[in-house]
Amino acid sequence: MELPKRKPTRLKDYDYNSTGYYFITLCTKDKQKILCDIVGTGILDGPQIKFTEYGEIANQQLEIMTDFYDDIKIDKYVIMPNHIHLLIKIIKSDDGPSGTPVPTNSKISNFVGTFKRFCNKQYGKNIWQYRSYDHIIRGEQDYLEIWQYIDNNPAKWDEDEFYTE
Repeated sequence: MELPKRKPTRLKDYDYNSTGYYFITLCTKDKQKILCDIVGTGILDGPQIKFTEYGEIANQQLEIMTDFYDDIKIDKYVIMPNHIHLLIKIIKSDDGPSGTPVPTNSKISNFVGTFKRFCNKQYGKNIWQYRSYDHIIRGEQDYLEIWQYIDNNPAKWDEDEFYTE
């Protein structure tokens, strides 16, 4: 039986070690709603994120991730019931003497993999979908729109593309 071919999720010929901003989305396996609940979605009571045990661990790990990466900074993030959005910045790239990238796994992949491993170790199992989604931020307007998207995501949970009943 031939396995289906996966569509590439990375921009072809782009160096994911490059200095710049990236929007990353990590989903739970089978989009299980196990990270948090969104409560208080009325007009007077803005949405609040109530972490589950899994969400609490993910939040703690995100808070310490930059301790392990001198060249990556998390600008903003939101933990949703079945996914996490991250706005991260690669502060410096590992360019070789000729300006060509040093051949290594991308910093984005290493960062995401480390985060998932740290979480899974505390969970005692893997809760994450194998792949993550990424978007290379192209300019200030793109950055501001993503910042606002992250801010508004809890209030629009029932309209979210990752929403499940």
